[in-house]
Amino acid sequence: MTLLDFLADPAHFAAACLLFGLAIGSFLNVVIHRLPLIMERGWRAQCAELAGEPAPAQEALSLSRPGSRCPKCGHPISAWENIPLLSYLALRGRCRACQARISPRYPAIEALTALLSAYAGWHFGFTVAAAGALLFIWAMIALSFIDLDTQLLPDDITLPLLWLGLLVNVGGGFTDLRSAVIGAVAGYLALWSVYWGFKLATGKEGMGYGDFKLLAAIGAWFGWQLLPLTILLSSLVGALVGIALIVLAKRGREVPIPFGPYLAAAGVLALFWGKPLTHAYLGLVSA
Repeated sequence: MTLLDFLADPAHFAAACLLFGLAIGSFLNVVIHRLPLIMERGWRAQCAELAGEPAPAQEALSLSRPGSRCPKCGHPISAWENIPLLSYLALRGRCRACQARISPRYPAIEALTALLSAYAGWHFGFTVAAAGALLFIWAMIALSFIDLDTQLLPDDITLPLLWLGLLVNVGGGFTDLRSAVIGAVAGYLALWSVYWGFKLATGKEGMGYGDFKLLAAIGAWFGWQLLPLTILLSSLVGALVGIALIVLAKRGREVPIPFGPYLAAAGVLALFWGKPLTHAYLGLVSA
């Protein structure tokens, strides 16, 4: 049996995606933590340049350098301490050097990435659509947690995702190219209109431009036909979570709640079940 024959089996391909998803999840933890820091350093350097001042002296930082280390004691993380999920369990969630607690969010992101990747492999099989689905899922996970941490949706992810969605649909990957182009434009303008309507009515900004770009990217991947479902699902979940935070967690109404994670979750739902959910909704409306 060749490798291609092995991967052609949905169960085998799903298992391969599970293992690969674990490794990608570990990398996404790095992206989520470091990309906002890299962006902030770039902004500070640009501000210093505009002010005619020298750029702040800082350690070089990229997604690959320096190597991972404990944020408390600086202990370099060795290869065996960086095995997705297994290292966290073996170390019992603590740094080997200083015994500082390691956030359980790291293995949670690895597990989430692995499970969604495995489901994408099983759902789409060993196809080009599966490769696109995996890239889309990984981008949604990174954007969600970056937005939760910083209330930012980096252009470094949203814009390539938008163009990649259009490229994937040149050959009709998830929808036809015409629907993808209209979806990108309509996705951006839909939230742009909400933003300006809210600002004109209240004088406040209800969301950021990153949300416009994220919905435009989702429209580019799945076409304008799934945008109503995406907006409905993200708004519904966002409203429920917002009410729960206000009532149960006593969170102030003035504290902003990032909308990106709800858009991303709705985008993943659209990826797997967009058309059946849309048909079911239209059936209920017309009944």
